[in-house]
Amino acid sequence: MSVGSVFLVGAGPGNASLVTLRGVECLACADLVVYDRLVPARVLTFAPASAEKVCVTDLAGSHPERGPLVLERMIAAARQGRCVVRLKGGDPLVFGRGGEEAEALHHEGIPFEIVPGVTAALGAAAYAGIPLTDRRCASAVALVTGHEDPAKPDSALDWEALARFPGTLVFYMGIGRLEKIAQSLLDHGKPPETPAALVQWATLGRQRTIEAPLGDLARAGRAAGVIAPALTIVGPVVAFREQVSWFEKLPLFGRRVLVTRPAQQSADLVRKLEELGAIVHALPAVRVGEPADWGPVDAALARLGDYQWLVFTSVNGVHAFVRRLRTTELDLRALGHIRLAAIGPATADALRTYYLKPDLVPQEYRSESLVAALAERVAGQRVLLARADRGRELLREELARIASVDQVAVYSQEDVPAADGAVLDLLRNGEMDYIILTSSNIARSLARLLAPEAHAAIRDGRVRVVSISPVTSAAVRELGWPVAAEARVYTMEGVLEVLVDLARRER
Repeated sequence: MSVGSVFLVGAGPGNASLVTLRGVECLACADLVVYDRLVPARVLTFAPASAEKVCVTDLAGSHPERGPLVLERMIAAARQGRCVVRLKGGDPLVFGRGGEEAEALHHEGIPFEIVPGVTAALGAAAYAGIPLTDRRCASAVALVTGHEDPAKPDSALDWEALARFPGTLVFYMGIGRLEKIAQSLLDHGKPPETPAALVQWATLGRQRTIEAPLGDLARAGRAAGVIAPALTIVGPVVAFREQVSWFEKLPLFGRRVLVTRPAQQSADLVRKLEELGAIVHALPAVRVGEPADWGPVDAALARLGDYQWLVFTSVNGVHAFVRRLRTTELDLRALGHIRLAAIGPATADALRTYYLKPDLVPQEYRSESLVAALAERVAGQRVLLARADRGRELLREELARIASVDQVAVYSQEDVPAADGAVLDLLRNGEMDYIILTSSNIARSLARLLAPEAHAAIRDGRVRVVSISPVTSAAVRELGWPVAAEARVYTMEGVLEVLVDLARRER
């Protein structure tokens, strides 16, 4: 068996969108991913679902003891011919021990590649609005470990040189020793009025930036309760933050938003919310799967020639229908004579991914509008509705008055039996700002998951509901929950628009 390869990949400073294209390419080929604790969960979605994923904190022993275990796991997998990705926070070679791991792989004869990542200093500075260099006052940057005790007699750091350094100092992993770091710089001549900042949870919606003169930085950090992960930035460039800061001004910055869509449908929404500065939590309230019985679907596929219209009411329906079509002896040519209707633009876009152009999309994206748009076109014809195994029957019932209608369930929606306890705690304590609900089924399924305290937090408005449509809003109100905002256009873009409006009003 040929030996596999190991990729030492930098995952970036925390925001999943900051992983490099090469890093994504490596993850796409991975059989095994060994990742650091602070690597964001969304980065792991770039790896195949079949890939084995191991967090280093799940390995036995204390932190120093895990290093050899990580290497053993990677080397063993590579010798089995597997593609291994060692996913490290920030950059593998900047305080990440990537050099040590690469050296060990070299000695074992394991091929490897080092994929650089956005190191924490670059991410924290950019997202806090602090230019690390500026031709007016900083022509150099020093990246310094703060994990070393500056008071120990055999310190490898030259504090006198650091105090005189003509640029910006960035200390990694030094929050626990912040007072000693600051005092060492002051003792060696750094002016106490030097601008400084602490950046906690850099590049994420929970980011906090604490500014203070160097002489007061430790006290300010204690008062703010800053703990790891955080970086310390020292230098005159910190003073530019007022003009350069952008991330903390985003409309949803710091707001906790719960996404309840099925896991395979939520990635794009999560990404867009993070781009708006939100702290996103995922709690899929329903699961999408195969229907209990493919028989009715297969029977409809066998007589596609009998239908004049094929109607889709969801993205899931499009993908499930085409996947099933591919399992038969048919292909997309079997749809050549059929006119296609989609309930909204997302469903229409799903059709276009298969080079299928929808013939009809209503102006308002709900069943009532789809019925009205189809009514004058399908009278006396045969119509096939491809949809979920549960949901509103309005479309079938209304079209059946004027046309011959067959309805088949091409996918199932199942209630999720359990959910993330940490997310449920946030809801129970009223610490979630917004819940996005995109269907009546999701609203009812979520309600079944929640404890009475969470229901109370939603009823009294501490947790606000944002709904995609009047139909979903009606289901929400039936649960006894108020609707804080309803999309004016019944799409995810419409949901985001009213969510941003709501957040701005509440600032």
